[in-house]
Amino acid sequence: MDLKGKLSRRDMLKLSGSALAGASLLGVAGCGSSSGGSGSSGSKSLTLGDIGWNENIAVSNLTMIVLGDQMGYDVQLKGPLDLGPMFQGLASGDLSAFQDVWLPNHKQYLSKPQIEPQVEVLDPWYEGTTKFGITVLSYMEGITSIADLPKAGTKEITGIEPGAAFMPVIENKVIPAYNLDMKLVTSSTAGMLAELERKARAKEPIVFTGWSPHWMNLKYDIVYLDDPKNAQGAFDDPSKITCAVNKDLKSDEPAAYAFLKSISLDEDQINEIEIEINKAGADNPEKGVRNWLNDNQDVVKPWVDAAKKAQ
Repeated sequence: MDLKGKLSRRDMLKLSGSALAGASLLGVAGCGSSSGGSGSSGSKSLTLGDIGWNENIAVSNLTMIVLGDQMGYDVQLKGPLDLGPMFQGLASGDLSAFQDVWLPNHKQYLSKPQIEPQVEVLDPWYEGTTKFGITVLSYMEGITSIADLPKAGTKEITGIEPGAAFMPVIENKVIPAYNLDMKLVTSSTAGMLAELERKARAKEPIVFTGWSPHWMNLKYDIVYLDDPKNAQGAFDDPSKITCAVNKDLKSDEPAAYAFLKSISLDEDQINEIEIEINKAGADNPEKGVRNWLNDNQDVVKPWVDAAKKAQ
């Protein structure tokens, strides 16, 4: 069943994880073999997993536009997916690549025996220093550590997608370690950001999951809480953000593989792309990325050169 022929890219972006998992079982066209391969029309194709996180939306749309415009690729974005189905899709070949792998945070998914042999992890494309952890806003005076949360003025920790690797760490490690009388509220990245905006406007207390790179660090004065008991483990350590690809992508689509391997963006660049996407509207990330590209063709030129050389 050729779902790709019946659904637009925007429709694909709206597919839930369960819907995509079902589509995967039916054999989505262009995602068979290991990397999407060439379709019946002979056009080159690539299938990128989309988790819906802002840096993922930015880099995947950037990849889609540049590979499409300058290399003739038909790039599809599939999601939003939770991390479990995402890495399963990479291993099975339903997805060519996923560009928002945080290490060591996502190591538990990559190390599974049914996934690790089928997936290659590329060198990090993000050149900045990441942050991740439980956070508050600076107007919540006196809250600088997780141990201070009993006086935060709220009994909720506003989280993101339940499939995010950090969520069970908060539930099973952090809350018990500090004996917190708090509830972890699962949501989505968009839902967490909407709650953050509402609470920030009203100067109300909020405890939430924060990370960088992300435009929220430019808009809000965020405090990343100390963790004296190290209950968060490695999750609040600086991480590497990289791309994982199906193991056959290099041989099936060497130009796309070389392009993905050459991508390099720093914190300012990824934040600028996210801001342009916000200006254009969340339902039209392509417009925001193209606006950024108007002044940044020099950034992507080495990636395209590497792809052309690998053809």
